[in-house]
Amino acid sequence: MNSFLKSHPDGVYLSIKVQPRASKNEIGEALGNELKIKVTAPPVDSAANQAVIDLLAEELDCPRSKIKIVKGQTSRHKTVWLEGLMETVVSTRLKAK
Repeated sequence: MNSFLKSHPDGVYLSIKVQPRASKNEIGEALGNELKIKVTAPPVDSAANQAVIDLLAEELDCPRSKIKIVKGQTSRHKTVWLEGLMETVVSTRLKAK
């Protein structure tokens, strides 16, 4: 499927590259093994991380509590855990946007 998604029995890992202080919040194209996500929030006090979680929750139609950044809290390169979602569902919802 997609190289930025890694399936797990309890959910999906999503590899992303975040661009803070963008002109608008949006999910961009795949960049190698990562999905580019642009957020308007600055990378201060976890504002950009929260914006990423909010955007993914909205785009994937899932509760924010099911989305956690598990790697890269202070980096642009992050791994996000999407609990309870299947790889095919995530892939379809991301392509539909």
